[in-house]
Amino acid sequence: MQLDEALAFLKKGAAQIISEAELREKLQLKRPLRIKLGVDPTSPDIHLGHTLALRKLRQFQDLGHQAVLIIGDFTAMIGDPSGRSVTRPQLTHEQVMEHATSYREQAFKVLDEERTRILFNGEWLAAMRFEKVIRLNSLVTLQQMLQREDFRARLDKQEPIRAHEIQYPIMQGWDSVMVQADVELGGTDQLFNILVGRDLQKEEGQPQQVVFLLPILEGLDGEKKMSKSLGNQIGVNEAPPEMFGKLMSISDELMARYYPLLLGRELPSDLHPLEAKKQLAFEVTAIYHSREVAQRTREEWNQRFSERRLADADLPTFFPASSGDAIAIVVAAYEKAFRITKSRNDARRLIEQGSVQIDGEKVRDSKGQLSLRSGQVLRLDKTRAVRIS
Repeated sequence: MQLDEALAFLKKGAAQIISEAELREKLQLKRPLRIKLGVDPTSPDIHLGHTLALRKLRQFQDLGHQAVLIIGDFTAMIGDPSGRSVTRPQLTHEQVMEHATSYREQAFKVLDEERTRILFNGEWLAAMRFEKVIRLNSLVTLQQMLQREDFRARLDKQEPIRAHEIQYPIMQGWDSVMVQADVELGGTDQLFNILVGRDLQKEEGQPQQVVFLLPILEGLDGEKKMSKSLGNQIGVNEAPPEMFGKLMSISDELMARYYPLLLGRELPSDLHPLEAKKQLAFEVTAIYHSREVAQRTREEWNQRFSERRLADADLPTFFPASSGDAIAIVVAAYEKAFRITKSRNDARRLIEQGSVQIDGEKVRDSKGQLSLRSGQVLRLDKTRAVRIS
């Protein structure tokens, strides 16, 4: 690509770049740039929120640049405080390395393995002498650290900030010095940490890295950051039916957000919302599995949730009493067939919004009794149904 074309390609989907002029200058250098992405394997799973930075890193790779994936085997034991209202639980090195193996395998669903340099920051951080730690601490001020929104919020609430948490941005910044990063990728919550990296590079006489921030992806609830701890995530290693079904369960508003962030284009205006959601689910499933698997999954979903063919679909079996409280039956069906906990209020809302159906007929009265017989199909929501036995 020509310079302007490459710059426009990379900027697409970015939340903030500090600075675009610096990025332009670096793209004109007669060498591949070193594009840094640091990941802390605090769990074994990568979800779609993680893939925003991974996909941007792949775009840099496709333009001929060097991807530097830093596995934070040292920093993960401490835990990044960014965006956290409480101190992260500390992990052992054995736990971190076990997670790292799974994390790497999943990362290469997006990245080109042959063009990815993988480093573990324990190589330099674990060997650092204490006098070096003191010197690095002297390059930042406590006032700088306490300007962070997450730290300020905890101070305002008189909640503890542990001393080791203040070290985290310094360690992440030192990673940038060690790999001589030209660009560092991260979510918008990483702004402070990446700026510290720029400061440390300047102190060490290195060119400063460009800060390249990506948006934060909301989870299935449409409100909070996608996170395994919040149970609102879609994992890249999830089974195709589960991945497809979760994407079909999101709101139309969230779908409009997912299209540009996960597929790089706007929500198509010429498609019915249901068909647009199927297309989103199909394409995301195809990325992390295959088009053939995604096609089979879409066909199975259509068969399971088409009004005309639901009766013939292979559905989980549910064994309720022959009749009973409608809300209690819906709660029990979620729990028994799908191991999903729903409150009575959740079940009431599903009934009142018309999601709950028996053989295609909506259940109208959330306070009423249901009379069920073997062979009937009880539909719970857009993506889940059971067969009564």
